[in-house]
Amino acid sequence: LSHSGWRGTVGRMGAVTLSVMQREFHTRPEDVLAAVGPSICQDCYEVSEDVADAFYKEFQGHEREILLEKGNGKYQLDLWKTNEIILREAGVIPEHLAVTNICTCCNSRLLFSHRASHGKRGNLGAFMQIHV
Repeated sequence: LSHSGWRGTVGRMGAVTLSVMQREFHTRPEDVLAAVGPSICQDCYEVSEDVADAFYKEFQGHEREILLEKGNGKYQLDLWKTNEIILREAGVIPEHLAVTNICTCCNSRLLFSHRASHGKRGNLGAFMQIHV
């Protein structure tokens, strides 16, 4: 299980996690069942130009898939799509990858959202299993 906000996503946390799993557990990425869990959607996730620039540099060739320019130095960032790209490039096969498409900000009455709570602390839970 790994968490990936915008900094972790620019740092390709999903690929880093898979790399550690390969080294420690001899995991083959094509055998991994991966999911991008509930998180903020592109419509709700406005970022500044410096954040957008980091994504432009790291994900060249995918800019149109992950960023929408709003003007005035503001962008809408798609973390779901970006993490899907990362996991696929790291070897997770499409049939083994699920994106929940559940926005924590749109559903903040049910799920914690850092953005919707204006920076207050909160938690989400998840379960995972590793077969060794």
